Amino acid sequence: MLYAIISTDIDNSLVLRQAARPAHLLRLEQLVSEGRLLIAGPNPSIDNEDPGAAGFSGSLVVAEFPSLAAAQAWSDADPYAAAGVYAQVTVKPFKKVLP
Repeated sequence: MLYAIISTDIDNSLVLRQAARPAHLLRLEQLVSEGRLLIAGPNPSIDNEDPGAAGFSGSLVVAEFPSLAAAQAWSDADPYAAAGVYAQVTVKPFKKVLP
């Protein structure tokens, strides 16, 4: 089943994000190679695809996991979580309807 991992950053998270980004992307690439990642990306803090120093306000990952517990465990092990990037993370089932 698909699960949405919706993360909200702490204020001024950019430096922490930059430090943990390579490890974070490596885990996402693993989901890609396993055919389990539907979509992933950050939420720019401003209305611009490249927010520069404004950074990001959070992230969204939608991926396939065998259970909610497995999705939560994957999220808990995210390098961004370990680095203190996130203020809050919500993991919940997701049903893709379109396209």
